[in-house]
Amino acid sequence: MESSHKLFSAVAILLLLVVATEVAPAQARECEVESERFNGLCFVSANCAGVCGAEGFTGGKCSGLKRSCMCTKQC
Repeated sequence: MESSHKLFSAVAILLLLVVATEVAPAQARECEVESERFNGLCFVSANCAGVCGAEGFTGGKCSGLKRSCMCTKQC
């Protein structure tokens, strides 16, 4: 009888651990829009992020075959 309680407890704890690791908090989506102020080809994401910051975005990165500066923010 005592061993069945230990087994049940062990299974319950294991189940809680599995559920806790599988359930992740919902993350906000990140929206991208092409910068209106960045000129030329974008090769340095830090420069892009600086221009995007001046436009009111939270970040920016160089992207795509056209090497566009894409500004990012939480949707």
